[in-house]
Amino acid sequence: MRLRPWLIALAAGAGLSPAFSGVPAGAVTCRNAEFSGNRYALCQVDMTQEDLRLFLYDAGGAPYGEFSAIDARLAGEGKVLAFAMNAGMYHEDRAPVGHYVEDGKEVMRLIPNAGPGNFGLLPNGVFCLGDGSARVIETLRFQDEAPACRYATQSGPMLVIDGELHPRFLPDSTSRYIRNGVGTSDDGKTATFLISRNPVTFHEFGKVFRDDLGLNQALFFDGNISRLYAPELGRNDWGRAMGPIVGVVVDREGD
Repeated sequence: MRLRPWLIALAAGAGLSPAFSGVPAGAVTCRNAEFSGNRYALCQVDMTQEDLRLFLYDAGGAPYGEFSAIDARLAGEGKVLAFAMNAGMYHEDRAPVGHYVEDGKEVMRLIPNAGPGNFGLLPNGVFCLGDGSARVIETLRFQDEAPACRYATQSGPMLVIDGELHPRFLPDSTSRYIRNGVGTSDDGKTATFLISRNPVTFHEFGKVFRDDLGLNQALFFDGNISRLYAPELGRNDWGRAMGPIVGVVVDREGD
């Protein structure tokens, strides 16, 4: 079941979400925006300046599942999350459906073939983080190029491929969900994360990346458990436990 925005707000007002503490101002640029009548939250990460990582399992092999669990681990390093978002599809045990690499270690192989659900709606793609760069790469191209990724998560479908919307997206679709995803600049220096604030179609969501943000490559993360941690926007969404999570790590302010 999807948690309604008013429930999230009620929980936050009741003190059920931890306070945003120790996050330095300006670590990540986030803002609320409206495109073609739909509302979104948008966060941009400068890959030349910020430490963007993927998180899945803790040191004991258990899935983090929550933003707060990652923050608890980072506290021991004197660090904190400045931004985070769910980042790829996963099974009931929260194991990734597709390719996943964390800190150079491959957890799950690449899945190049079609399959059920949104993940298998080809073309899908991989979000690859290298040294100071981020790229969204279509899966078969990723398979051919075999880029070195310190972190990688496979998801699907692709939203934008070489400046074109996914061929299966329909302008008159009635399938609307809260959706989130990522797009990358052509030079790999900027990663732009987007989550809708009202239900949108795939076509509407993809057009924002291509037409409004001017991004030629963009990847869908999910549409059922989409969650955002963005202190700049006062958001610490709660809901079902997550699988892969992407986040910016910064030094805790005051340490």
